[in-house]
Amino acid sequence: MRPSKRQPDELRRVSIERAVSKHAEGSCLIKFGDTHVLCTASLEERIPPWLKGQGRGWVTAEYAMLPRATHDRTRREVTSGHPSGRTHEIQRLVGRSLRAVVDLTKLGERQITVDCDVIQADGGTRTAAITGAWVALYDCVAWMKLRDMVKDGVLRDQIAAVSCGIYKGEPVLDLDYAEDSNADADANFVMTGSGGIVEVQGTAETTPFTQEKFDALMGLAKKGIGELVQLQKLTVA
Repeated sequence: MRPSKRQPDELRRVSIERAVSKHAEGSCLIKFGDTHVLCTASLEERIPPWLKGQGRGWVTAEYAMLPRATHDRTRREVTSGHPSGRTHEIQRLVGRSLRAVVDLTKLGERQITVDCDVIQADGGTRTAAITGAWVALYDCVAWMKLRDMVKDGVLRDQIAAVSCGIYKGEPVLDLDYAEDSNADADANFVMTGSGGIVEVQGTAETTPFTQEKFDALMGLAKKGIGELVQLQKLTVA
């Protein structure tokens, strides 16, 4: 039995609330159970210097956890002078995931930055951030379309992510912290709405796992991401 009493293929309760920021062009508050992430998308009329003159834009992301997002207070990274390696890795993952479904040439020479701030953490913060970031990005692009800044086709597909793992020998979907901290293996899957694989991050925590177990995790991920994609569609409809 999972600590949350969920079935092996059952997501936590997921909700997405749009337009939660007064100033951002796109925003949402996404909740994967007790993991809550605020995502805001900001449009800037500038691009990185290395992109100038190429006729295309850029989508990037930043990620952070509030000091009391976890059980114990964590020091703000700004006070240490630089983001941690984990933060760098996650924000690069979010940025790569979003760019996989954006036609940067149709964006024009502009940059959209999606900030993902973890308000409360209970496992799966990066997957919640990616799933919510797409909704914020969608609303930012819609804001631009209303102002004739871009045409259709900037967003080519949806993107969502979910964690899977092997807990007490059994493949399970959407790990919370109680499972993630005791899993035999855990993996993060990022996929498009049409089923394309963008990224898979998987690690055996105790002993190596088999191809059969990996295939089971992939099957769970496809099911979970399919449900998340449907929720995104309902949210932006």
